[in-house]
Amino acid sequence: MATVSVIIPTLNEAENLPQLLDYLQNIPNQSLAEIIVADGGSTDATCRIAMEYNATLLACPRTGRAAQMNYGVQQATGKVLQFIHADTQPPASNFHDIIEALQEGFEIGCFTYRFDSNHPLLRINSWFTHLHPLWCRGGDQAIFITRRLFNQLGGYKAHWKIMEEYDLLQRARQHTSFKIIRKDGLVSARKYKGRNYLQVQVANFIVFNMFLRGCSQEQLVRTYKRLLG
Repeated sequence: MATVSVIIPTLNEAENLPQLLDYLQNIPNQSLAEIIVADGGSTDATCRIAMEYNATLLACPRTGRAAQMNYGVQQATGKVLQFIHADTQPPASNFHDIIEALQEGFEIGCFTYRFDSNHPLLRINSWFTHLHPLWCRGGDQAIFITRRLFNQLGGYKAHWKIMEEYDLLQRARQHTSFKIIRKDGLVSARKYKGRNYLQVQVANFIVFNMFLRGCSQEQLVRTYKRLLG
């Protein structure tokens, strides 16, 4: 049976990390190889929490989620890699579902999700994760990929600071089919707290289309920060 290495990129995630690590370690499974916390220089209790939960803690030499996830892959032992954000929880059948997708012939996929909020507009957002277009995807969908395919693609572009997961998925889809497992994970709605819903959607729409047009990372980051304040 294939083994799964879970890689969690972190930067000051002490508020969310305990719940995720406790949750992952209590999911019944026979395929979890390890949980890797790839830290980008946290100044809160993130690193201490990772060690308390016996996760493999990595102090990444380069900050930025893409670089941290690549570094986590270098240390991972599993044949399958799963990237989970600290404020996300995959469904309880996570590992079983990944192995089942592999047995169906898929090398990459993700889960649908719902937010930890009952806001009706966020429920609409969640519904779109059931669809196939690239704009319906995202890093908070607990993406999994075989090591073979990840290496073939050259991993994440380590210098990218934004849209790195869309870029990986876009390249992967040129090589193979993509599996959407329609079982909801739970995602924090923290990005929407203190912000207008429309403001976040407009920012996502503009930056995603800039990404499709090939705009530079500097342009993407500058625009995203300007739109979200």
